[in-house]
Amino acid sequence: MVLMREMSDRLTALGLPVAEDCIVVSIDQQKLWILSKGALRTFVISSARAGLGCVQDSLQTPCGLHRVAEKIGSAAPASMVFKGRKATGVLSSDWPTPEDNLITSRILWLEGLENGVNAGTDAAGQVVDTKARFVYLHGTNQVAKLGQPNSHGCVLLSDADIIHIFDITPVGTPVLIRA
Repeated sequence: MVLMREMSDRLTALGLPVAEDCIVVSIDQQKLWILSKGALRTFVISSARAGLGCVQDSLQTPCGLHRVAEKIGSAAPASMVFKGRKATGVLSSDWPTPEDNLITSRILWLEGLENGVNAGTDAAGQVVDTKARFVYLHGTNQVAKLGQPNSHGCVLLSDADIIHIFDITPVGTPVLIRA
């Protein structure tokens, strides 16, 4: 698959080992592919309403090569709402403002691997650090809007999909986000 070759080329260019398991996110297709133990699966996502970009406070989904830095929520029930990466104890169906685009079920916190692109600061001195921007792959209560941009920078998935991805994705897994 062309996307997996692109992932391998980018890892090699950064001097990182080619990974057997990886995740590729396509912003224009609003899809996520995960290659895990030789099996390829496709999921529908929502990326940022503001498009693709790495600058802090842009509300855009950051491009480039990342890795899963932390996994949060392994013991939480499906549709558990998270605030500040902590389970609130309230399910999205019981949330007082259901129109909010909530962080639900699981969090895969991303860390940029490309200095000046999605890690640290860019040439203009702007913060472009994905981890410092708190960009995640996570569940959403707004499943009807999956397949179209709807986030504030994160990559949103259904609760069932993020739980499945969480369960098969180890910390350190490379994640390529591309147009």
